[in-house]
Amino acid sequence: MKASFLSFRSLGIPSRGTKQELVTSLKTFLDSKLNDAGNGSVAQEDQVSSEKSLGVVDNTSKRKARKVSSNQRDVAASEVSSTRKTKKRVKEDNTKDTSADIIVKQAEITLGLSAESNDIKGKKTVRAKRKVSSLTASAHIGVSEGVDISVNQDEPWTIFAHKKPKDGWIVYNPKTMRPAPLSKDTKHVKLLSWNVNGLRALLKLKNLLIQQLADREDFDVLCLQETKLQDKDVEAIKESLSGYENSFWTCSVAKLGYSGTAIISRIKPLSVRYGLGIPDHDTEGRLVTVEFDNFYLLCGYVPNSGDGLRRLTYRITEWDPSLGNYMKELEKSKPVVLTGDLNCAHEEIDIYNPAGNKRSAGFTEEERQSFETNFLNKGFVDTFRKQHPGVVGYTYWGYRHGGRKTNKGWRLDYFLVSERIADNVHDSYILPDVDGSDHSPIGLILKL
Repeated sequence: MKASFLSFRSLGIPSRGTKQELVTSLKTFLDSKLNDAGNGSVAQEDQVSSEKSLGVVDNTSKRKARKVSSNQRDVAASEVSSTRKTKKRVKEDNTKDTSADIIVKQAEITLGLSAESNDIKGKKTVRAKRKVSSLTASAHIGVSEGVDISVNQDEPWTIFAHKKPKDGWIVYNPKTMRPAPLSKDTKHVKLLSWNVNGLRALLKLKNLLIQQLADREDFDVLCLQETKLQDKDVEAIKESLSGYENSFWTCSVAKLGYSGTAIISRIKPLSVRYGLGIPDHDTEGRLVTVEFDNFYLLCGYVPNSGDGLRRLTYRITEWDPSLGNYMKELEKSKPVVLTGDLNCAHEEIDIYNPAGNKRSAGFTEEERQSFETNFLNKGFVDTFRKQHPGVVGYTYWGYRHGGRKTNKGWRLDYFLVSERIADNVHDSYILPDVDGSDHSPIGLILKL
């Protein structure tokens, strides 16, 4: 095992002693490095060291490995057993680790696998390397497929996370991928959309976060979904929004405190409509339409197919076709912009784990085909995908598995526009740094 610790010596860390003593020494070294150089560089340095110590053995090493004695094999088996226990402890640890703590855990695993890397045949060595690489990737500090080591851990949305990435795909970073602002002379409108997952709770917990969002983003129109309000709640909330005197709300009457959409605007619209005009679809408060001088704006919350896909048939045979036809009818007089939570990750690039969600609501083949048939094939353009064809950017991260921290999400929120104004889109973007919901806001800047 002497060769396994050469990299430790080069860093000034003792190469002898118990595993716990070695880990403690490494942690002390990393803590000092993290203070001096920041998380990213040390994590990368550590990974390179690990990769070297677990590298694929050459032919000479392979020949030596074949001569391993039975006693050595027993030692290797013991080390592997220790490794498994270590990995189990790491998995069961529910405390929040600092970057240094995560690296130390990786080092513990590396120490446990050192015997295997020296004493077992080349094929086993490769497996050992892959195990460490997998654990490293889950900690967002290693060099492995789907992980960007250069990210700031305060910005988890910049972690490239996808289980089935294709060549050329990159992660969405609004700091680097948004175009320069339009000049003041260019007439335009700035639209935002957000599934707030319960507006009363958001306002109570986040101290009027919507007003803070308005101050920061200076939007002209904000569209909200899943407000979960009742009609009696609306007036009090209207009074809390400074500078946006025009707001239009629709609430579910079929089930109180459920669904609900709204449009809040500093621009007074020419007309307002609620629902699709079809009674079977209009009891859950899922659609508001406002007419401006240059376009119609629709704020929609498409029904989720639900647990067991119990509403899938309704969704793809009734709701989607009705909404698509409604949009085409409006388009006869002026262009249409549809925004909101459309409850569909259209392509594999739009979801972290496509293979594992083929029968999950929002990613079934039926829903994806319906999205294409009723919206895209009818001439409505997915503005984010048009602007960012090979970019992985999510708008929804489930609370259950802490998806936001690891950027394991879905892109369910959209701005779709009539084809004839698609070239007028200056920017279609995501605001992943805004929390308060399991969705992030999305934005559209449209030249008029």
